[in-house]
Amino acid sequence: MPDSLTAATAEGLCAFIDASPSPFHVCATVAEALRADGFTQLDETAVWTHAEGRFFVVRGGSLIAWSTVPGAPGFRVVGAHTDSPNLRVKQHPDLLSAGWQLVGLEPYGGAWLNSWLDRELGVSGRLSVNDRGVVTNLRVRIDEPVLRVPQLAIHLSEERRGVTLDPQRHVNAVWAIGDEPASFLDFVAERSGIRPADVLGWELMTHDLAPSTLVGRDRDLVSAPRLDNQATCYAGLEAFRAAVDAPGAHTPVLVMFDHEEVGSQSDRGAQSDLLPAVLERIVLAGGGGRAEYLAALAASVVASGDMAHATHPNYPERHEPAHRITVGGGPVLKVNQNLRYATDAAGAGAFALACAQAGVPLQRYVHRADLPCGSTIGPMTAARTGITTVDVGAPQLAMHSARELMAAADVPAYAAALSAFLTAER
Repeated sequence: MPDSLTAATAEGLCAFIDASPSPFHVCATVAEALRADGFTQLDETAVWTHAEGRFFVVRGGSLIAWSTVPGAPGFRVVGAHTDSPNLRVKQHPDLLSAGWQLVGLEPYGGAWLNSWLDRELGVSGRLSVNDRGVVTNLRVRIDEPVLRVPQLAIHLSEERRGVTLDPQRHVNAVWAIGDEPASFLDFVAERSGIRPADVLGWELMTHDLAPSTLVGRDRDLVSAPRLDNQATCYAGLEAFRAAVDAPGAHTPVLVMFDHEEVGSQSDRGAQSDLLPAVLERIVLAGGGGRAEYLAALAASVVASGDMAHATHPNYPERHEPAHRITVGGGPVLKVNQNLRYATDAAGAGAFALACAQAGVPLQRYVHRADLPCGSTIGPMTAARTGITTVDVGAPQLAMHSARELMAAADVPAYAAALSAFLTAER
């Protein structure tokens, strides 16, 4: 692999993840890197008049960045999502049971609940605050082991091989002892330097406090939370930064959506107007109109990046036998005939060519036909914009677990393929 395409590293991914416990923190981490590269943040409520330059916009836990290319016929877009399955704080979280003070938690997305038990958990997200009569949204983060969801003792279980967890009753966290209720939200506010009385709303979630790390005999595996899908956020960011410095024929765009894990149907999810609105405003700021915008969409391609299932060594029978996926084996092209992935022949060709140009191998994934297949931002992005879209990813194990696993070598390979995709000459 050329040295110019190896800026993304496993250590860099670990640092990125540890800095980004929530979607709001992902956007802050990416924004900091973009500002260092000379990007300007634009306000969605303002009229955009800048025809050329490097820009980004943030809407909650979603972000779009682009660098204009004069005369570009269309866009090359790398997409990702900032959210990951976890346990989130309820609106009335303060509970008492059997002499314990509890915090009421609710699963977000397809969290693999057993993996969240007996872990030291911090809290992150954002608070909506009354700032002298103006609503202000502030990121918060408490990296202290304040919460723990305890496992049931094996002696009390009728199922000695594991307990089936009820998401309503079994994932509340203990955080103190005693029969007098205490306000968890007041605690979060005070630890964040905010008067509890000023808190108007919140989006709070838990995160595993164990740091991301390299593991294995040769330290060639990445053990980390939120690889799905922060590994794509990181690889996409590094690919985008490289593409901006050596642009191809198209305007490179990086989009990171929130709420993919719960269907993307929100003001900032992939089913929203966020991406098509920003792309149209880019064309309008450059002097084009509706006709030029529609022509640009027809000339564009999106790489929808999300993580892919590596073949599990303990459960190989759960995978399509003719489509084995190996960690360390390179990026993954994901195909589903029922369009759970958006990939068609044209999109597959664009990404396969990018992998060849980047000098990295390409793997092709198909889900077992007798198992339900997950989905991505790809199909809805294609439907909302009409842009040719290809679903891709990097292989991992333990998807949707509190801790996930991937090969260190797949980090630079993934970024290199995405960078080559962004800098295509036609």
